[in-house]
Amino acid sequence: MVIPIYDANPLAFKTRPYVTWLLILANVAIFIFLQVASLAEAEISLARAFTFIPSAVGRGVAVTDGRIWIPWELTLVTYMFLHGGWFHLIGNMLFLWVFGDDVEDALGRTRYLIFYLTCGIAGGIAHFLSQPQSQLPLLGASGAIAGIVAAYLMLRPCTKVWVLVLKGIPIRLPAYLVLGSWVLLQIINVAIGDKGSVSWWTHIGGLVSGALLLIVMRKPNVKLFDCSPTAAVRELPLTKRKVLRVDTP
Repeated sequence: MVIPIYDANPLAFKTRPYVTWLLILANVAIFIFLQVASLAEAEISLARAFTFIPSAVGRGVAVTDGRIWIPWELTLVTYMFLHGGWFHLIGNMLFLWVFGDDVEDALGRTRYLIFYLTCGIAGGIAHFLSQPQSQLPLLGASGAIAGIVAAYLMLRPCTKVWVLVLKGIPIRLPAYLVLGSWVLLQIINVAIGDKGSVSWWTHIGGLVSGALLLIVMRKPNVKLFDCSPTAAVRELPLTKRKVLRVDTP
């Protein structure tokens, strides 16, 4: 297992990735709120009401305990802002922190937010199609994060990414190895029919929608699978990048 912690100059953009930062803040704030709510024994009803439950599809209300009810359609959005524990939250937010800003830069803030939410919704729909009668709640940002993974892989496959391997050893690897192996893992688990606690189909739904949406939503000047020398300019210090931009035709 590899844990991404940093990509080359992730904040060297014309605009700051405010949407990515706000998404991280929202996920963390909601998680902390539910942790506080759990002290008042409200966490179970709060969390369950806003998760996505496949068996609730087609009904007027997703879940009700006499106090909380919301339409099941809305849970396709709310579920992606809930997490089952600190490790679940930190894992998803690390991927969002490392890779989300590049995707936001390629799409623009408004389209990036639409992209993120759409990938999460697509992940929820894929989960429903794989288990339409399931009464188990789906929660987590993994579907949306999978869309970001697909987009980053298509945008900057050759960018070097610092990851932690084994017992926390940092090494620098190209994105196509780091993210390509993650994508392959999702496909393998779907193929073998893994029925564990992870919804692999949610990841697949996010990956497919992310790849398709990037093609049509990216800015006109953004290239796909760009491994040219000019794509690596952003990996150098600002002073060196200025020189290279003058010399590059």
